[in-house]
Amino acid sequence: MSDSPEDLSQPKSAPDDRAINGPFDVSEANAVRPYVDLGGVKIVPREGLHLRLEVEEGTKRVVAVGLDYAGSTLQVQPFAAPRSAGLWHEIRAQIADQIRRQGGTTQEANGPFGPELLAEIPVSAGPGQPPTARLARFIGVDGPRWFLRGVIAGEGAVNPQAAAQIEDLFRSVVVVRGSTPMPPRDLIPLHVPAQAAGPATGTQLNGAG
Repeated sequence: MSDSPEDLSQPKSAPDDRAINGPFDVSEANAVRPYVDLGGVKIVPREGLHLRLEVEEGTKRVVAVGLDYAGSTLQVQPFAAPRSAGLWHEIRAQIADQIRRQGGTTQEANGPFGPELLAEIPVSAGPGQPPTARLARFIGVDGPRWFLRGVIAGEGAVNPQAAAQIEDLFRSVVVVRGSTPMPPRDLIPLHVPAQAAGPATGTQLNGAG
């Protein structure tokens, strides 16, 4: 699928060292490292890392990968993107608008991956209880023909030391775009890892294998 003129209007947003330090395209990944293959992304096992797959109820399609690590949670989703243009600038504005509609607030900041959103998202505390706010960081990286979105919550959203650990985890993600033509913004297909038995929603990924 060729890039349409409107696809080329947004520059890519990514760290200058992305190809060296990640997040990686599969063509840039270390071929001898052990990975958990989830289709559109590959994850390096590490001590204390717990993997959750988020599944769409109606279709049973895996729509996101949740990673619990060092007191933080990281949700990652890989999307198809144009070859020459980026998606993060436009998607970031849409996320901010969506959170405002929910009654939350966002603030743009410059983080280790470039522009990111710091968000306070209202959460219902139950009947008769005042709503609370959940803090989250929305991060994004435009790669070659893909866009990787991350959402950081827990300690990694408020604690600099914890943030560095979860950012390193995001850096280690490998995106497998594949050669199938896909419209920009389509979710790159994800699947349950081969070593997981049945439709498990959680897998412990300990050690470096």
